[in-house]
Amino acid sequence: MPDTTAAPTVYEIDVPMIPTRRGAMVPPLTANMRLHWRAEAHRIRNVRELVANTANDAGIPQCQHLTVQLHYRPGDNRRRDADNLYPTFKAACDALARGPRRDWVGLELVPDDTPEHMTKLAPVIHPGPGDRRLWLTVEVTR
Repeated sequence: MPDTTAAPTVYEIDVPMIPTRRGAMVPPLTANMRLHWRAEAHRIRNVRELVANTANDAGIPQCQHLTVQLHYRPGDNRRRDADNLYPTFKAACDALARGPRRDWVGLELVPDDTPEHMTKLAPVIHPGPGDRRLWLTVEVTR
C-alpha cells in the first residue's frame, strides 16, 4: 500500500535587512529599539510587505498549519540575545497569515497566526564569520 502521508516541505525565505544611515545592515526591528510609533509602524509594514512578497515568490501553498523559525547570522561572534529578534519575527509571521484587518498585509497562507495554525519556534542566532543574513524557515506541516 503506498504511503499517503507526504513529508513536510521546508521553505527558506530571506528577510531583507534595511541599512541604517551609516550603511550597517541591521534587523528591521529589535526589542531594544525605542522608535517613534510612526517610524516603528513604517518598519513593521516594510517587513510584512517584503516577507509576503518573498514568500509569494517562493510558491508556498495555502495550508492549515505552518512551523516557522527566524534565523539570524550577524557575521561576527559578539554576544547577542535571540529574544531581541521577536519584533521582527512577529511582523514576519503576520505577513504569512491572514490579517485581522483587511488593510493589513497578509499572504493568507494559514487562516491565522494562532498556535492552532502556526507553530513559532524560538529565533536562532548563528554566530561566526560570514555574510550577514536574516531568514525564515517555513515548514508546511498539514
